[in-house]
Amino acid sequence: MPGPSGAQLDKCVAFEKLDGTNLFWEWHREHGWTDFGTRSAGYTFSATGTADFRTRHPGLGEAPTLFDDLSEPLARSLHSQTEITHAVAFTEFLGPNSFAGSHVPADPKRLVLFDVFIPDFGFFGPWRFLELFAGLPLPRVVYQGKFSGKLTEDVRAGKYPVAEGVVVKGGTGGADVWMAKVKTDTYMERLKTAFGGRWEEFWE
Repeated sequence: MPGPSGAQLDKCVAFEKLDGTNLFWEWHREHGWTDFGTRSAGYTFSATGTADFRTRHPGLGEAPTLFDDLSEPLARSLHSQTEITHAVAFTEFLGPNSFAGSHVPADPKRLVLFDVFIPDFGFFGPWRFLELFAGLPLPRVVYQGKFSGKLTEDVRAGKYPVAEGVVVKGGTGGADVWMAKVKTDTYMERLKTAFGGRWEEFWE
């Protein structure tokens, strides 16, 4: 996802950018939830697939259990849209002290739904996303209005109650959707302290 240069000067919704690990969950109308995984590896929804996931990603081992609480209401929302036969949901896995993809084992964790992709269509626009998945754990909306350089400046300066930054989304759906991320100056300093010369790997 691009930084603020990838945004359009148009109406948008800015969601809190959560500092965790991105996981995907694949759904088919006929078969339910079939696969899940990280950005780099997928696993089947089975005892073997879940065990393999937990072996390869010990810091994320709670995620499949947490998804049990999200899977049914999310599937109901998808089922309500008769034209949808296949979807991929994206969640952030995090705890109160997660940072740059690392998690504290003793922390309570949660899953937050932040996007849903429909093959042959694309992503929902932000307003439709909020409408369709209302009631599920979603990122906080911190701004609605027109995107501008001032929004970027205000996020950088910490004028919104977010730790890492925001994800700005606009468009009505499918190919029309655009996204950009803006991070805070405070988060930049945390990255520099934690990673030294590698800090830009975790930036925008």
